[in-house]
Amino acid sequence: MLLKTSDFDFSLPPELIASVPVPERDGSRLLVLDRTSKTLGHNRFCDLLKHLRAGDLLVLNDSRVIPARLHGFKEGSGGKVEILLIEEIEALDWWVLLRPGKRVRPGTRLRFSGPNAGAGEGLFAEVREKNAEGHCRLRFDPVPNFFSVLRQIGEIPLPPYIESATQSRDYDDRSRYQTVFAKSDGSVAAPTAGLHFTDNLLRQIREAGVEIHFLTLHVGAGTFLPVKESSLEDHRMHSERFIVSEQTAEAVNRAKREGRRVIAVGTTSTRVLESLALASSGVVLPGEGTTDIFIRPPFRFQIVDALITNFHLPQSTLLMLVSAFADSGGISGIERMKRAYLEAIESKYRFYSYGDAMILL
Repeated sequence: MLLKTSDFDFSLPPELIASVPVPERDGSRLLVLDRTSKTLGHNRFCDLLKHLRAGDLLVLNDSRVIPARLHGFKEGSGGKVEILLIEEIEALDWWVLLRPGKRVRPGTRLRFSGPNAGAGEGLFAEVREKNAEGHCRLRFDPVPNFFSVLRQIGEIPLPPYIESATQSRDYDDRSRYQTVFAKSDGSVAAPTAGLHFTDNLLRQIREAGVEIHFLTLHVGAGTFLPVKESSLEDHRMHSERFIVSEQTAEAVNRAKREGRRVIAVGTTSTRVLESLALASSGVVLPGEGTTDIFIRPPFRFQIVDALITNFHLPQSTLLMLVSAFADSGGISGIERMKRAYLEAIESKYRFYSYGDAMILL
């Protein structure tokens, strides 16, 4: 079956795009898609336990969103520049989006600082190269703690539909656009399915006999972008870095051996688990690496038995992944997700990063 990008298109009323979060993280709505009974149900995220059972294993992505947007200037000319960190190659070595970037040549020195930084404070970098996509590779000068400096001078790179919101903001995006369990610095966008969890809800889940384990996938800037090619066969998936501990790998493999459900929180956790399964004949091995797996229908999931996710952009790889996961019981996953999204739109669910959630069972 030759799939087209247009197969994953839908019309979304602009007023359903969530530009601000609900007051309480777990106060968001939860659409329940049961692949076995072929039913759709409505609930609240705070009632997630109704859909979990003792022995389940919940896998969450603990990557922390970094203040990846920096403002600075070119040394010498003093021309203003802005960058968005998009991919860490190694320590202090990054691919970035740089504006304006046309006249910036390799060897150019840049300085980035915040409003309260002194004359010698901030971050200094040199442009090393440019690639075909127009990204620049920067090498930052050594500092005692790169991410600590970022937190002082950088800005959280909010999606445009959040950043341009006109409502008064009685909350801090630096904490709200971050999961309560965020631990490992590296993402430039939030693993949004995890935004709904509170410390109290996680405690209740553990007390109900559900195992909770974490992995890390640093979300890149390409995650939420729509696919530009008309045929999915022509799409080149971006690569993202991940880390899986021995504890998490052992827990997942043990749950699979014992026939217990592995429930992935988010497409990021799903991509890591299924990438490792493909590489090791259905087994999750610990370690660090990168994944550019492109999950779309049809796809045989070897690890993930249930999925918690947000509502995604039309024609995005995230929608393609959940469509692949929804594919069962004689109804195509594409058709099933179209019905689910139509139900969500008719029921006024909120979409995207600060929006509502869905669980696919």
